[in-house]
Amino acid sequence: MSKLAIFDGKKIRRHWDSDKEKWYFSVVDVVGVLSNSSDPRNYWKVLKLRLKSEGSQTVTNCNQLKLLANFI
Repeated sequence: MSKLAIFDGKKIRRHWDSDKEKWYFSVVDVVGVLSNSSDPRNYWKVLKLRLKSEGSQTVTNCNQLKLLANFI
């Protein structure tokens, strides 16, 4: 299966877990597409800090998936 999804002409890294029959998508890539940010990694970092300060839980306690780096 493809390791990239295309949304609005932009690439989003993804991984298919055949055991769980689930897709996993790169949050940084999705944030980059939705925010149109030039630095989506920093945008996501700042957003998480703001949400945490408001008492929101942004993610579950899990390890990050290893995905290939997004090369420009």
